[in-house]
Amino acid sequence: MERIEAELFTDGGNDAVVRMPGRRFAGVLVQGDSLQVLRNDMAEVVEACERGDLDEARDSAGLLLADLDALLARYEAALSEHEIPRPY
Repeated sequence: MERIEAELFTDGGNDAVVRMPGRRFAGVLVQGDSLQVLRNDMAEVVEACERGDLDEARDSAGLLLADLDALLARYEAALSEHEIPRPY
C-alpha cells in the first residue's frame, strides 16, 4: 500500500470528487458499498430484460440513470466550483 496526497473537491462522502497526483482531471471515488448498489441496480435491468419484462427494465434503468445523473452533476459542479474544465 502506498500513501499519497490527493486533492479533495467535495466532502468525503460516498462519492467524493478527488484528483490524484499527476492527473489533469478529477475523478469520483465511489465507496465499495455504493459500487455494489450500482452493480445490483444494473443486474435488475439485465434480469428484467432476460425475462422480457420491458416495463420493469425501463423503470429500473430509469432509476439507475437518475443515480448516475446525480453523480455526474456532483462531479460537474465540483469541477465548475474549482474552475477545472470538463474532460469531455
